[in-house]
Amino acid sequence: MLDKQIQAVKRYPLLLSLALGALAATGFAPLIWWPVTLVCFALWMQLAHDAPTLKQALLRGWIFGVAHFTIGNNWIQRAFTYQDAMPHWLGYLAVILLSLYLALYPAIAAGLAWRFASPRSVGDDRTTAGGGFMFVFAVAWIATEWLRGTMFTGYPWNPLSEIWLPIPPLAAIGRLVGTYALSGLTVVVAGSLLLLAQRRWRLAAGTALAGLVLALGSLAPAQVMSTADTAPRIRVIQPNLDQEERPRDDYAEQNLLAIEALSGMPGPAPRLIVWPEGALRFFIEDGYPAATYWRADPLVTRRRIASRLGPNDIVLAGGNALKFDAQDNVTAGTNSVFAIDSRARILGRYDKAHLVPWGEYLPMRPIMSAIGLSRLVPGDFDFDPGRAAGGFALPGFGNVGFQICYEMIFSGETVDRHHRPAFIFNPSNDSWYGSWGPVQHLAQARMRAIEEGLPIIRATPTGISAIIDANGTLLATVPPHRAGAIELPIPPPQAPTLFARVGNLMAFITAMVMLLFAVAIRRWSR
Repeated sequence: MLDKQIQAVKRYPLLLSLALGALAATGFAPLIWWPVTLVCFALWMQLAHDAPTLKQALLRGWIFGVAHFTIGNNWIQRAFTYQDAMPHWLGYLAVILLSLYLALYPAIAAGLAWRFASPRSVGDDRTTAGGGFMFVFAVAWIATEWLRGTMFTGYPWNPLSEIWLPIPPLAAIGRLVGTYALSGLTVVVAGSLLLLAQRRWRLAAGTALAGLVLALGSLAPAQVMSTADTAPRIRVIQPNLDQEERPRDDYAEQNLLAIEALSGMPGPAPRLIVWPEGALRFFIEDGYPAATYWRADPLVTRRRIASRLGPNDIVLAGGNALKFDAQDNVTAGTNSVFAIDSRARILGRYDKAHLVPWGEYLPMRPIMSAIGLSRLVPGDFDFDPGRAAGGFALPGFGNVGFQICYEMIFSGETVDRHHRPAFIFNPSNDSWYGSWGPVQHLAQARMRAIEEGLPIIRATPTGISAIIDANGTLLATVPPHRAGAIELPIPPPQAPTLFARVGNLMAFITAMVMLLFAVAIRRWSR
């Protein structure tokens, strides 16, 4: 069956590149049709292999990428419907323009594989993609996916490795090698389908055996949460108030009332109560100009929050801080998390470090403002970044790491390795992004938990809020568009994984091993 499809592929390469790229995007959430993704990648690899010239290989890769990223990032269009300062139709154009850029990376991967392993470039007479081509293609994919997550502040959304989340033993390979290397291994799996179609049983079987060994080696010990009444607990609040969709003057007060109603009653165990990104719309730090506080004195607001806490409870509240010049004019803001205890004290503040272009700051603001463009998040000033992979210790809970919203998608950048936290708090606001964006964002958080061997706690205004253990398992969730709270003992961390110790150096090591395999296969075939 696959062999006949391969022959059909050769007749309409550009049209099929477009179709395969679009279908390959269905392997990610919410559809999770991962077998479709594998078959599409296998056929696309054959397309790149068969290209008569390097230019054609690049073009086939680029067209594949345009379709792939347009489907996978369709949720971005929804964000433009919240900002009247920008035309709503621009959202569709933004998705396409972003995809035209992101498609450069699959194009480069296809071009590298053709240049260094295709029959036309290396003097081979082979007409089907073999093991050497497969491994070179996998190396090229690792390199280009890493570049996609790095260049121009990076955008590593939907890495190929995420298709394995429905199969925990395979997703767990990320504990050893990380997201980018696992994406390369996924390309090898897709390439093995080509080997099976060519009846190259030994190489396909060897690839499957290697995958099995990796899966077994990555199995993590079972997580055992303490059931003692005095064990620290985590309570996640989802108020289901969508300020962006239904803006109103009383939002700050109504949001606080909804959160207070969901806070629950103090018990014998210390509780860490976590709120979503931006949930606290009142400024709570002292020392601002009086007019800044609008309707609420900061101490009054903090005491109001503290009144819901037991003596050992702490709130982690997503909010904002402001910066001023000498004339008390606001110069910048920060997207922050505040820790507030039962005595109304601010124990610490984390400021988001990896900001979203066009969301939290406007690139080239003078030029963009002059032509009438604005941030997707309304505001006259930009946000300033904080310190990357930050965190601080909380009494009774240990070291807590923070990653606000978008920061969670960057593999290898979520943890301060010199001050490893017990868990990571990931407040987010996914209400902007329709039905596809939130589930894909949740998948990213699960991959970070697997890589680092750390629990991750997500709190969002409208869903999906979740408690994720160190194996990437969803222990409890609040579905989209529902108000609710979930409370469990804080899941325990694991010992640092191999990836947690080495980081994305594992992607380089994996790529080098694959190159050695490619060279060995080529020499053996001769």
